[in-house]
Amino acid sequence: METKKCPFFGICGGCKYDFADSGYKTQKLSVLPKIQFTDDAIWGTPGCRRRADFAFVDGHFGFFKSQSKDMVDINNCPNVVPEINAILKNIANLPWRGTGSVLITKCENGIDVCVNSDVPYFSADFRKAVEKLPPQIIRFTWNDSVVRKYIDPEIKFNDKIIKYPSNAFLQPTTETEQILRDLVVKYTDGEKRVVDLFCGLGNFTFATNATGFDIVGNGIKRDLFKKPLTVANLKQYDVVIMDPPRAGAEKQSKEIAKSNIKRIIYVSCNPNTFVRDSKILESGGYKMTVAIPVDQFVGSAHWEIFSVFEK
Repeated sequence: METKKCPFFGICGGCKYDFADSGYKTQKLSVLPKIQFTDDAIWGTPGCRRRADFAFVDGHFGFFKSQSKDMVDINNCPNVVPEINAILKNIANLPWRGTGSVLITKCENGIDVCVNSDVPYFSADFRKAVEKLPPQIIRFTWNDSVVRKYIDPEIKFNDKIIKYPSNAFLQPTTETEQILRDLVVKYTDGEKRVVDLFCGLGNFTFATNATGFDIVGNGIKRDLFKKPLTVANLKQYDVVIMDPPRAGAEKQSKEIAKSNIKRIIYVSCNPNTFVRDSKILESGGYKMTVAIPVDQFVGSAHWEIFSVFEK
């Protein structure tokens, strides 16, 4: 499939690098941290993003210009899936007032639109406009209020279907989600006593029959930033899976470093906090045996890092 060049590149701040450029891979590799990677980078496919966070300001809808508060009006983005582009013009033409963000997500059974705004309420004319949107938009929320809903959006992890909560985290593409899940399953290596920390909606939890812990999601509700699993808690497990937000897992890593867990699978979306947490784990006698960069956020400067630590 030929990669479509974005007409907004260099104007819109949505992408750092031109994914249609022949030098894209070289440019993006240059921002990888100085880690001893064990495998070559895994590259995502442009045009496959199933979720994108747009913005609106004073009636304009799109992305902010690079390093600016000015908006670039967007009604078609070459980096998102066709299903989102099919309704993007309709979303852009809504009577936007105030400022906020608009998270658009392609689910298994339709499109979910979630508005987050400092304006607490939507207007009557906005509701009327939303009611006229195409039926493939199955849910539209404004902050915590439902503007329109036909059915509950659903997502799928292999054969496991679950309801998708508004504004919940998902990996940006189903392609890289599957790649990461396959890697996690591979390096779990059939172990039975597995715990999935920061488990989210269960991308790794179900596939590994793990015990899931999270602040929100399908696991046990526990704020792992404030109350990480202790060494005593960890004694019942042989493998730890961690996929924390960009803030990383500093406190949890300190507890794991003191434990006898034999294998840690760490999936990180922030190389900076990953390097910090890696040093903590290594101080506890762990050695990084696998490290693979994944271009999950195509066009951006962000990398996902899949890693395995063993003691």
